[in-house]
Amino acid sequence: MSKIPVYLMPGLAASTAIFERIALPADRFEIYLLEWEIPLDNESLANYAKRIATKIKHENAVLIGVSFGGILVQEMARFIDCRKVIIISSVRSNLEFPFRLKIAKTTKAYKLIPLRLIANIESLAKFSFGEKVNQRLKLYQKFLSVRDIRYLNWAVEQVVLWDRTVVDEVVIHIHGDMDDVFPIKNIKNCIVVKGGTHIMVLNKYRWFNTNLPGIIES
Repeated sequence: MSKIPVYLMPGLAASTAIFERIALPADRFEIYLLEWEIPLDNESLANYAKRIATKIKHENAVLIGVSFGGILVQEMARFIDCRKVIIISSVRSNLEFPFRLKIAKTTKAYKLIPLRLIANIESLAKFSFGEKVNQRLKLYQKFLSVRDIRYLNWAVEQVVLWDRTVVDEVVIHIHGDMDDVFPIKNIKNCIVVKGGTHIMVLNKYRWFNTNLPGIIES
């Protein structure tokens, strides 16, 4: 029996290192890692998704996306046939956005985010902000690898302006009950991970390694 191809897409600006502890049975699954590419000038999310979809080299592959990566794989599924689309710590429509994101869209406040700080984490890391903040900066250095300011501006805008209002009921949604980016109170019909935060793909990897095979094959 041939293995099921599983493509993993990280979250906004994140590297594929976020999946380093995800392990599916090698006799049943083949994992492929997708990476963010710098958007073309004035590239729409749909066109970007179509471009990234060309990286899928298998028929009926499983697409798994985290956070903004979850939004992206849903858009990619418009252009290719998929066995399953699974999103983690994400949303299935903009109706599940928290109020602050809806306000950001109306006021365009997202344009005021100091994204150059994210792009220059190494400079921030030279200063001492206390042990907790420094530990977090080290995590950012490791897992937030896409620092191109053009990409960051584009990605934030694509999230805030995502125009999907109709949920694709085929999409499987896995969400933590302690997610502070997309609070679960706004999320409908998901598989709930108790104690899961927005970065649960990192610290709840045991849950995913135990449960993902069954979710994919069901």
